[in-house]
Amino acid sequence: MVNERSQRLGAAGERIASRYLEQHGYEVVDKNVRRREGEIDLVALHGDTLVFVEVKLRTSRKMGAAVSAVSPAKGARLRQLAEAYSADHPDLPTTLRIDLVAIELTVGGEVGQLNHVQNAVEG
Repeated sequence: MVNERSQRLGAAGERIASRYLEQHGYEVVDKNVRRREGEIDLVALHGDTLVFVEVKLRTSRKMGAAVSAVSPAKGARLRQLAEAYSADHPDLPTTLRIDLVAIELTVGGEVGQLNHVQNAVEG
């Protein structure tokens, strides 16, 4: 049951993040890309940059703030995923960036805070 709830929350976070990005000039080109290296939540175009977006949604602060949810190991995995995805899609821009969209919901389930961190993972 926890897994199903996590999947529903993850899907909700990705919908919220997609809407936000599109409202800010991004074109979402792929979602939930699963590769052996892991999963990419969203892939978007922003100008001449291919942007890989990690979406973190929190319903409470028990697990810490959503914006601080990307560990160095997760960052390294995201870089590998971005490079592999880019290699498989030579028709897309070669300038890559990894962003984080961190969403915190209120007790009532509304978006309380949304932070978009560009270049959340460097390298």
